[in-house]
Amino acid sequence: MNTVKIDFNAVTGKIKPMHAVNNPPTVPCDTAGLYGKIKEANIPYARLHDTGGSFGGAHYVDVGNIFPNFSADESDPASYDFAFTDSLLAAMDGIGLKPFYRLGCTIENDHRIKAYHIYPPADPHKWARICRHIILHYNESWADGFHYGIQYWEIWNEPDNEPEPENNPMWRGTQREYFELYDITAKYLKDSFPGLKIGGYAGCGFSALSESDLPRPQYFMEFFHNFCGYISAHRSPLDFFSWHSYDGVKEIPVYAAYVREQLDRYGFKDAQSIFNEWNPGRQNRGKAADASNIAAVMCALQKAPVDMCMYYDGQVHSPYCGLFSADELRVFKAYYAFKAFGALYALENEARSAADGEDLYVCAATGADRREALVVNNSNEEKEVVFDVPNSILACYATDEEHEYACINIDQNEAVALPPYAVWHVWFS
Repeated sequence: MNTVKIDFNAVTGKIKPMHAVNNPPTVPCDTAGLYGKIKEANIPYARLHDTGGSFGGAHYVDVGNIFPNFSADESDPASYDFAFTDSLLAAMDGIGLKPFYRLGCTIENDHRIKAYHIYPPADPHKWARICRHIILHYNESWADGFHYGIQYWEIWNEPDNEPEPENNPMWRGTQREYFELYDITAKYLKDSFPGLKIGGYAGCGFSALSESDLPRPQYFMEFFHNFCGYISAHRSPLDFFSWHSYDGVKEIPVYAAYVREQLDRYGFKDAQSIFNEWNPGRQNRGKAADASNIAAVMCALQKAPVDMCMYYDGQVHSPYCGLFSADELRVFKAYYAFKAFGALYALENEARSAADGEDLYVCAATGADRREALVVNNSNEEKEVVFDVPNSILACYATDEEHEYACINIDQNEAVALPPYAVWHVWFS
C-alpha cells in the first residue's frame, strides 16, 4: 500500500515554471492551429533554439540569420533581417508565450559537409554589439521594432558538445575562445541592459555523475568547471546557468543538486539554474509512459534546486516533440502532463506533499479558491494508493493507457488503483 499525503494549509513556496518548452508548435505563425493548445496548457516560456529546424530554418532567431553579412555595419538597420523572427514573436505574443532568446546558432549536425555559423565570431566585440541591436529591436523598438520586454538572453548553446573542435556541431573553437566570447558579450549586454537576465551556456550536462567514465561526459564536466573558474576570475555576469540532460527522473535531480552546489561554490549564489533542454524518452512518444516520465520529472524538479525547466521540443515537425502529432495535428498523451502542471502553476503556491511509494510522484498547489494536485505512477505496475488529505476530492482527470485527460470517479475513503504510467490531475475542496 502506498500513501499520498497533501497538506494544503502548509505553503512551501511557489510553483515554478517546470512546464516551459523549446519553441512553439509551428513557425512563423499558427498554421497548424496548435497555439491555442499552448495557451490552454498555460505554458509560460518557449526557448528559441533550433527554431525552424536545421540551420535555424535559414531565417529565424540565430544571430547569423538575422545578421547574415558579418562585415556589414552593425549600427545600420538595413544590415539586419528580422522579418521571420518578427512574425514568430508576434504570434507568441498573441498567446502570452514569453520568449527565452538564445543568442547564437542552431546545431549543424551535417557540419562535416560544411560548417556555417558555428565558428567563433571573427570579432567577439562586434558580435556583442550585434546582439545588443537584436535586443534593442525586440525590447526598445529599434529598427521598427517592439517592446516585448524579453527578459532571458542566452549566450550560445552547447559549446561543450564535443572535445575536438572539428567534431563539434555547435562550436568550432576552443574552450578559451568561448569563455572570452561569453565574458565580452555578458559584460557588454549587462552594462547596456542591467535589468535583463544574461547567461549561458546551455551545457550538455552532467551524465558523468551517473558513473559514466566516457571521455565526452568527462569533457562536459571539465568545460563546466573551467568556465565557472574563468568567469569567476574575470567577474563576468551570470544571471543564470543553463544546462541539459536526456536522462530520467532518477538522475536529473542529482544533476540539479550538483549544479546548485557548484554555482554556489564558485560565488554565483544568485544565479538561476535553468534546465532548458530535456526529454526523458522519445522512444515512448505518443504513449502513456511518455506522459508519466515527463510529469514525474516536473514533480521531482519542483522540489529540487532548479528554477525553470524547458522541454525539448515543442515544434510539431521535430522528432523530439512529444506534445503533438505531426501527421494528425493533434495532441499526444504527454500534452496533458503540461496541461495539468500548467493548472498548478496558475495557482502559484506549492502545498506540502509527499508520496511514499517507489516510482510515485506528487506535486500540489493552492490558490485563492482552488486546491489541486498532480499524482504520477511512473512504473509499469498498478499501484494501490491511499490519499491522506483532509480535503475532499472533487474531480480527477486521468491520463494513462486507457484515458486521455478523462474525468474518472475515485473514492478517497478507500485504496484506489493507480494504473501503470498514470498521470492524475486531482481537484480538492
